[in-house]
Amino acid sequence: MFNGDVGTVETIDADASELTVRFDGREVTYGWGELDNLVPAYACTIHKSQGSEYPAVVIPLLTQHYAMLQRNLVYTGITRGKQLVVLVGQKKALAMAVKNHLGRRRYTKLAEWLS
Repeated sequence: MFNGDVGTVETIDADASELTVRFDGREVTYGWGELDNLVPAYACTIHKSQGSEYPAVVIPLLTQHYAMLQRNLVYTGITRGKQLVVLVGQKKALAMAVKNHLGRRRYTKLAEWLS
């Protein structure tokens, strides 16, 4: 399994001390000692949702989260929803995010490595 994979608990076997989770049609069994590898997915970050789709997405937008108000994050969040996307919060926060297209500068050696 990979970070961000979302599954559904299929069975809990207390006698065998195991729990089985279905990920995209594939079942994975975890022993009680491995359950710390699982995190409830009733909510997840936009970052962790990249590459996934969900029937419904709720995105909170508040000015208090100034550092996270970036156009690319709002775009990614909106495009995760298949049927329903709900923006909850302040219109001002959405406006700030839409105007903020710069993001953080990334310092990499990619150009150097490619040359």
